[in-house]
Formats: sequence, C-alpha cells, structure tokens
Amino acid sequence: MGYRVFDHTADLGVEITGGSQEEIYAGASLALFDLLTNLSAVRETEERTLTVLGEGPEDLLVNFLREVLYLWNGEGFLIKRCTILEAAPRRLTVLLLGEPYDPARHRIRMEIKAVTYHQASVSRTDAGWVARVVFDV
Repeated sequence: MGYRVFDHTADLGVEITGGSQEEIYAGASLALFDLLTNLSAVRETEERTLTVLGEGPEDLLVNFLREVLYLWNGEGFLIKRCTILEAAPRRLTVLLLGEPYDPARHRIRMEIKAVTYHQASVSRTDAGWVARVVFDV
C-alpha cells in the first residue's frame, strides 16, 4: 500500500500512489482504515459489495471514500482488504473484506469525521497514478 500523509491545517491529507487507477481507489480505502486502526488486528470474516457513482475520477474517489467511511461510522465495520470488481469512468464496484469492530481487539487511533473535496485529485504520472484527498479529523 503506497500512501503518505501530508500536512493540512486542522485536517489530514493523504497522497496515494499506485500502478493503476484501480490501485489508487483500493489504496485510498486501505489508507483510511490504516489511519483509523491497526489493520493487522482486522480479520477478513465478512464481505460487502459496494457500487459508487461519480462525475469523474475525483468525484468517484470522494464518493467512494465517503461510502467506505460510512461503513465504519454507521455500521462499525472495519475494512482489511479492497478488491476492485469494476472501475468505469463514472462507476466503481468493489468487494470489501473485514469485520465488525471489537473493542477488545481493535484500538481506534483517530476519528475521521468526513472526506472532503478540498484538494481532491486523481492523476496519471510517468510513474503511475497519484491521488490526493483530505480527511476532516
């Protein structure tokens, strides 16, 4: 998983790198949950399929991460692995593997309140793909 955190006033920015656009989306969801908790403690006991729509790559990324964050905030579901089933220009379908939060085994590192459009970007580079997103913490 290739990501790095960058400084952003009162929020948390993340830059994700990958060899393909699909890797960017999968990596972004794992970066979110890696910041949220220790992924090595999360098991792959349940799966969820998720389809998200967007007007373009940045919109798709933000909408996807908002839905993924809802799985945590709304349902207490922690994600360990993300497999891209379909990546179209305006639609993303993924298979998510993880488990419900167990306070005896999972330590929450930080609260991520929301995914923002501020500085959201997805671009192709000579080395592959790069995405940036800012989380409201």
